[in-house]
Amino acid sequence: MVGKICGTGSYVPPRVMDNDDLAKLVDTNDAWIRERTGIGKRHIAEEETTSFMAAQAALRAVEQSGIDPEEIELILLATSSSEMIFPCAACEVQKAIGAVNAAGYDLNAACTGFVLAFNTAQAYISAGIYKTVLVIGADSMSSLVDWTDRGTCILFGDGAGAALLRAEEGAPVYMAAHSDGEKGPALTGMSRHRKGWAEESDNESYIHMDGQAVFKFAVRKVPEIIEEVLEKAGTDLKEIDCFVLHQANCRIIEAVAKRLETDIGKFPMNLEEYANTSAATVPLLLDEMNRKGRLQRGQKLMLAGFGAGLTWAACLFEW
Repeated sequence: MVGKICGTGSYVPPRVMDNDDLAKLVDTNDAWIRERTGIGKRHIAEEETTSFMAAQAALRAVEQSGIDPEEIELILLATSSSEMIFPCAACEVQKAIGAVNAAGYDLNAACTGFVLAFNTAQAYISAGIYKTVLVIGADSMSSLVDWTDRGTCILFGDGAGAALLRAEEGAPVYMAAHSDGEKGPALTGMSRHRKGWAEESDNESYIHMDGQAVFKFAVRKVPEIIEEVLEKAGTDLKEIDCFVLHQANCRIIEAVAKRLETDIGKFPMNLEEYANTSAATVPLLLDEMNRKGRLQRGQKLMLAGFGAGLTWAACLFEW
């Protein structure tokens, strides 16, 4: 059995901050940001929490699927910015959507989180442990960035996306995932709750990133893992209908397409509207494509995520 997506949903806060708004905070401008990242605006949470956004995305996925929330057996929520340490955000979603029979837990792999959670759901379904799994990616990145740091604050936004999987007969799902903790310092975010943080500079709790190191890592490792999954599947690159990559930077996505010698038209992007929402980027894009009718049953999709850890993962499946 494999997990077929039977419903998708997403949510972004109504407040929008465009590049001109950012130019009032740091030394930048719209043209500079667009040229280097492809980002035009981002949605920023005000009263919304990470678990609230996740629940809204989940409700929309459940509604589209037509499945009773009580049928959901497991909720996997990928996030690195929950408003609470515990209860976990997945349990908050369970409460909000009425999934009274579901187990739930959070998974933290930063921007790779949704793809790893999706792979985990597929493994549970393949093993016959669960039949109906809700997978969510949600992050409030605006709470983690230093709004005086031009190198990071221009990149991120807030949002959530969800996919509801149901066990069905179908083509096998192929997956791969890797981590490199030695290179972890390239992208860090220290906990505000760790012992002694209050005595340190508050700047320590913000995201810190070596942009060049992360860029080089992504454009090398993403093509490698895509080729690894294709080899496992015995599938040619040309057979893939769509590559749904983590929406970090248009230059990264363009570089991956170039290295794979593949038409950039197979790499949809929506970061102009949402920026980098971390674990939410892949499900946000999936929901957007699904609701616009751009996904058809039988199409072969490759998901790929990459981010802090350093971590990277990919998954090939039929829509």
